[in-house]
Amino acid sequence: MSVAKPPRPVYLDLTNLRGHVTGIERVALDLFAPENLAPHAVRPVRSGGIPAMVLAQHFGLPARALLDRSALFVFPGFPPGPLSIAFGARCLTYVHDTFLLTRPQDLSWKSRLYMAPSFAFAMRFGRRFLVNSRTTGAAVREVCRPDALVALLRPGVRDVFGLAGMAATAAYQPGKPLRLLAIGTVEPRKDYPAAIAIVAALNAGGIPAELHVVGRVGWGHHAFLDAPPPFLTLHGYVDDAGLRRLAESCHALISTSKAEGLGLPLLEVQHGGLPVVAPQGAVFSEVLGRSALFIASNDAEGSAARIADWARARLPEAAAASRANVVRWNDLARADAARFRDFLDRGAAAYVDPDGIVPPRA
Repeated sequence: MSVAKPPRPVYLDLTNLRGHVTGIERVALDLFAPENLAPHAVRPVRSGGIPAMVLAQHFGLPARALLDRSALFVFPGFPPGPLSIAFGARCLTYVHDTFLLTRPQDLSWKSRLYMAPSFAFAMRFGRRFLVNSRTTGAAVREVCRPDALVALLRPGVRDVFGLAGMAATAAYQPGKPLRLLAIGTVEPRKDYPAAIAIVAALNAGGIPAELHVVGRVGWGHHAFLDAPPPFLTLHGYVDDAGLRRLAESCHALISTSKAEGLGLPLLEVQHGGLPVVAPQGAVFSEVLGRSALFIASNDAEGSAARIADWARARLPEAAAASRANVVRWNDLARADAARFRDFLDRGAAAYVDPDGIVPPRA
């Protein structure tokens, strides 16, 4: 039986966190909040700009590791630099997805130049990984060293938009517009053209439909922004109150993302019972269970027909399934958080339970 370790410092790399907090950054702040890891001392490391961030990630944090040999270092946003990887089991990389390796065509030039090489190096030589889903863990296993620890640390999903008090989702009335909500940065991986094609097919098939997109415009060229179709409303960034009003007026959330490690907004809206339409795929099945309608997002006509049938017959029960699913997910997240606190106390022995890890490939 392993002996509990004394409380130790946990340095948290938040050098990339400036200004507006994204969903991924919110996950980091929640998972590694000081109150969640006590009595271990969380020491956030921040920066005032990009040059300071680069210096801290590549030299400042490794210098701290040399000076404080009892400390752990957690990288929940940007990948660790090569010198941090040299500290072996004291360096923990939190992996949200592996698209930095698997989808180079969807990356911004900054990600290709800076993040992707560091991520590839971490995957090859790192020894400790925390992952947000089993699907992400399986993807990490494909590229990491065989003896690396790949441990589940699924994030709990808070009701960040204040949707829990919604009495009911909007009732769909045939002949009236079917209003679909999409949330996420406008960038290639989210594949908004597929969502637009599906909504166009709904309209062409005699089902009036609208698509409401919430999210800033990111990298890449997006032809649909040049001449948006009349059924598309681009809301840009909206605050929590604005998103709550949209959620109350929409019938379902739709995602046509080509790749996700988790898909946080899909779970966040389920606090309000908003039904979810998502692509077929391992991560979406893992996260949403039986609570969603799964579609082949590259088949606009087929997806539109399925959505139309579902809206007419299944929306009331879909709302209850959404609420139940987010409860299920948060139960899993609490178990992961308990295992991680045990890991801080006892080390890798905390992960003898196969439920907490993604095992090596056979």
